[in-house]
Amino acid sequence: MLVEDLMQTDIVTSDIEETVRGAVEQMLRNHVGSVVVVNNGNPTGIVTETDILKVGYGTESCFGDIPLELAMSQPLVTIAPDKSLRAAMRTMRTENIKKLPVQDGIDLVGILTMVDITREYNDIVKEIHAMEQPAGLSEAELRGLSSRRE
Repeated sequence: MLVEDLMQTDIVTSDIEETVRGAVEQMLRNHVGSVVVVNNGNPTGIVTETDILKVGYGTESCFGDIPLELAMSQPLVTIAPDKSLRAAMRTMRTENIKKLPVQDGIDLVGILTMVDITREYNDIVKEIHAMEQPAGLSEAELRGLSSRRE
């Protein structure tokens, strides 16, 4: 399974000149847990709910007074849409992130989250089992072989 098979293509962005309050407004309006921060149209960072909680707690300032650049995680870790889901999960684990923007060249084309992956878990497991089956045998035939051995 590839990243493009699971990624969400509705990407919410905020300009780097915004405040944290503007990013929070975007998240609430779009029912998402993060916004990709863009600078002159180019993806440069990401702000998650956790980032906002940390910067709000750490600065004790109003969200409207905190520059988005102060809250965002950077550099932006991304993945290509044609990469495997396994590669994406490895990147997420290595980078300790739950949201992975997807870039095709310089274009931001989607975002993959741990929520997306867990929603599709059953299909992923079925795909893995299908890859492990000997070629040409159906699931019923495999069960029949298994029961004859017992």
